[in-house]
Amino acid sequence: METLRALQVDAFADEPFAGNAAGVVPEADELTDDQMQAIANELAVSETAFFRESDEADRRVRYFTPTTEVDLCGHATIASHAHLLEDGAIDPGTHSLETNVGLLEIEVTEDGTIWMTQDDPEIRRVDLDYERVADALGIDHAAMEDVGADLPLAVSSTGLPFLVVPVNFLEHLSAMDPDFGKIEAITEEVDATGIYAFSFDALGVDSTLHGRMFAPGAGVPEDPVTGTASGATGAYLREFRAFDDEGVPDEMVFEQGHFVDRPGHVRVRIGEEVRVGGRAATALDGELRVPETDDGDDIIEA
Repeated sequence: METLRALQVDAFADEPFAGNAAGVVPEADELTDDQMQAIANELAVSETAFFRESDEADRRVRYFTPTTEVDLCGHATIASHAHLLEDGAIDPGTHSLETNVGLLEIEVTEDGTIWMTQDDPEIRRVDLDYERVADALGIDHAAMEDVGADLPLAVSSTGLPFLVVPVNFLEHLSAMDPDFGKIEAITEEVDATGIYAFSFDALGVDSTLHGRMFAPGAGVPEDPVTGTASGATGAYLREFRAFDDEGVPDEMVFEQGHFVDRPGHVRVRIGEEVRVGGRAATALDGELRVPETDDGDDIIEA
């Protein structure tokens, strides 16, 4: 019976039980795909990062939600590197990471902030009816049409594609009553991982915007704080000149998770590269037992 170390690390937060919880399995070279999927399902957080050896980078990572593998995950990247720093496995500096979308650069700072460089942006407008999207999100379509003239519905990707949906006021964002079946149908139609809805009407005076992200098709009904969607939305804001002729600020702060009692903040920099950053806190550090039954099926035990 194999025993593996597994952790829960809360990303984009300074203390446990805030931000977005990620599973971290530091040594996963011997695990099969089915075992990794079973472990992710057992840990039951939005994504779990599994580290493996790499011939191309300092390490290889694969990300699994409770139901499927995804190519990239921002918060699990931040969380896992925060753990490696805390554990003494890495030092502050620049580290390379092999993912399903290619090689990424991870910067680890002295104060524990982790910066993740994402892929070059790919952004495309989509032809969707506002009433249909609003119905899926459970809000009045007027809350979207108010800002739609300047900021259109579009799919933006810096590694994972998200349908970006601007909303006029925070009260409408907070009142969303999503229909996950309808959201899944829309995201499948436009080839997006999920919907990231946001409003510049944020809670914090230092926050650029407040966001919510729904990805039921990936097994994540609502994600507390989403690094990949934050990077994609930052690129979207630059593409559609959300800040007029001033350009995007040198650094933006996206708040998320407050309406699911997991408040967190993502730092976003959009320059020659798209970078998202944040801190993380370890909430749980333990072991998993991974036995095999006689027929070869895996059973995961905490």
